Amino acid sequence: MSESTDPASPAGRIAAGYAFTGPALDLGALLWDGACRPDLQIRIPLSMLNRHGLVAGATGTGKTKTLQLVAEQLSANGVPVFLADVKGDVSGISAPGVANEKVTGRAAEVAQEWEATGFPCEFYALGGIGTGIPVRATVTGFGPVLMSKVLQLNQTQEQSLGLIFHYADSKGLELIDLKDLRAVVAFLVSDQGKAELKGIGGLSTVTAGVILRALTAFEQQGAGAFFGEPEFDTSEFLRTSADGRGVVSVLELPAVQDKPQLFSTFLMWLLADLYADLPEVGDVERPKLVFFFDEAHLLFNGASKAFLESITQTVRLIRSKAIGIFFVTQSPKDVPADVLAQLGNRVQHALRAFTPDDAKALKATVKTFPNSPYDLEELLTGLGTGEAVVTVLSENGAPTPVAATRLRAPRSRMGPVEPAALEQAVKSSPLYPRYAEAVDRESAYEKISAEQAAAEAQAEAAAAAAAAEKEAKEQAKEEQKTARGAPKPDPSLADQVVGSGLFRSLARSVGTQLGREISRSLFGTAKRRR
Repeated sequence: MSESTDPASPAGRIAAGYAFTGPALDLGALLWDGACRPDLQIRIPLSMLNRHGLVAGATGTGKTKTLQLVAEQLSANGVPVFLADVKGDVSGISAPGVANEKVTGRAAEVAQEWEATGFPCEFYALGGIGTGIPVRATVTGFGPVLMSKVLQLNQTQEQSLGLIFHYADSKGLELIDLKDLRAVVAFLVSDQGKAELKGIGGLSTVTAGVILRALTAFEQQGAGAFFGEPEFDTSEFLRTSADGRGVVSVLELPAVQDKPQLFSTFLMWLLADLYADLPEVGDVERPKLVFFFDEAHLLFNGASKAFLESITQTVRLIRSKAIGIFFVTQSPKDVPADVLAQLGNRVQHALRAFTPDDAKALKATVKTFPNSPYDLEELLTGLGTGEAVVTVLSENGAPTPVAATRLRAPRSRMGPVEPAALEQAVKSSPLYPRYAEAVDRESAYEKISAEQAAAEAQAEAAAAAAAAEKEAKEQAKEEQKTARGAPKPDPSLADQVVGSGLFRSLARSVGTQLGREISRSLFGTAKRRR
């Protein structure tokens, strides 16, 4: 019995830690004492993929190929995969690989039966920015809690945003895109709408200003394209192909790699949506979905405390939904400690120690591994491309021994597909007609704009009526004034006679005499005789 196969030897004890009874993914062959041992295979149990993981290493050490290798085998085992392709070099997983001397040589070294194979893929793009099926979410679907986190609002502002969402929902004002949310916020501090929330706390002008400024900054990061309809159904990521293989969903991010907040927003919404929709299943034989987030340092750089807390909580809880998350980055220190503590599986490629900071980071990385017969400081700086230090969770949940591993070669194409082929794959997808065209139906913005236009028209009509009434009154006054100032006409001959003094005296005399005669006639008195 050789030392390499002796269960009592260090190499034998390491290999024994990877002798699983259930289905497992093949990572590669053990490296021991400077030699590759193809008879000692290093694997990862399929049932432990929902315990999350980390693939780390310096640039050019093979991290992306490791991601591709694991994603291929997950798909082959009927597990859907999600790949965040920041650099645009993972699309080749959809096409068969090309056999060459390097690939066949690696396969022979690790006892791999290599066959060129492409895997079923769908390609997506955030809000249609780049090549892919557009992925959008509505503001309502995103919700006030996540929106508050990405806008970095404080507790008071978050509560106010919750009131805004509540008001919009109660009034039938659909929040589809960011202009809808902006319209509702502006309306609630306008003269017309400021009384709407008075009974439940109100919305201060200062808080509204903070929210509107945060929305503007967020939109400048490219988030405006992400919010809208049709809203993407995240269950699309859980599909399998007709032959039973898991569909690999590739999110193409090269066009937005300089907009980390947009990517962070998508991640938070996606994980929160899946967590809300999927039932609790605990530990299962195989995960329902495994995520790979390449260039994870872009995800965490400049992230708010609230965002980091959200990611930590999600990573901790989503395991029970049979969802696995793998972060792919250059150094473990790129991932926050609280998140790193939740990762049970680890593939560590070579690290560099060219500077004092690099040396310090190397020592810190070594301390995070279990005890090992390897000199890990020396090993981690001496690994070649496509080699890594591996430790995973065994089927009973215990960490496996640290194993230096020469990794297998991916069976799909190691590099991006041609732009024309990518475009063709996107447009031929059955999902493309469902999500390609953005829909801007009547929602909060249009309804509020219509109400404000109607109110303005009514105000204009009232103002016009008041002006007309005022003008009529002024015209009547002017007419009266004109009438008073006009010269009187000359009296007629009859008027002159009637108006004369002689006529009035005669009338009085006649009247008096006539009155006496009438009185005598009525009371029976006779005319006195003289």
